[in-house]
Amino acid sequence: MDLGIKGRRALVMASSQGLGKACATALASEGCEVWINGRNEPRLAAAAEEIVAATRAEVHAVAADLNTAAGRDRLVSACPNPDILVTNNGGPPPGSIDQWDHAAWLAALEANLLAPVLVLRSVLPGMVQRKFGRIVNVTSAMVKAPVPVMGLSTAARAGLVALSKAVSHDVARHNVTINNLLPERIDTDRQRYMAERVMKEQGCSFEEARRQIADTISAKRFGRPEEFAAACAFLCSAQAGFISGQNLQLDGGSYAGLI
Repeated sequence: MDLGIKGRRALVMASSQGLGKACATALASEGCEVWINGRNEPRLAAAAEEIVAATRAEVHAVAADLNTAAGRDRLVSACPNPDILVTNNGGPPPGSIDQWDHAAWLAALEANLLAPVLVLRSVLPGMVQRKFGRIVNVTSAMVKAPVPVMGLSTAARAGLVALSKAVSHDVARHNVTINNLLPERIDTDRQRYMAERVMKEQGCSFEEARRQIADTISAKRFGRPEEFAAACAFLCSAQAGFISGQNLQLDGGSYAGLI
């Protein structure tokens, strides 16, 4: 399927690795001019080279810390008029409410609520004016299925989802959509971190830890980043103009609820 976004400008936050990089690659494959972002300059440069080699697209690398106002300003200045925005950022560590002090809450909210919202706020007027915009927030399955150890992530990301739903009503008539992707157990470095956590807690091997995690998924396997990225690319497509304010779960069918 031709997604109808060839030549569009796509800004993908936190995209030097993992799901962000996969989304940037998928959009580049569809012919978008892509801006990618990260804090680690060598890794960012390597990611840009890999995406160019795989897609032959035009890719720009912007080194910036999304958790600072200066970093966000640098990112938006590099690509002030994107047609597509994919918001993404690293999540806070697991824990328990007795461990999360004021500083921990501020860090989580800065990274997973304020960073995406403030970048979205900067680029939204241009999308409305041009009568085309696709915004996809990479959040988490924890938004709809919270668990105690992921409370920081759940709280911050649920705020992003709520704000996006509210704003989506105002901009839909301008062909600007805002949707959320809710991943769970996609095979990235985040899952390596979670498996290593299980290893330490249970004294088991890395392979056993991964098997235990995979057994909690209905599909009995981890999701692939390219599967996630394909869903992102479709939500950014010309054909997805009648889909907005939605939460799409990519979890191997694991969510137990109906809605």
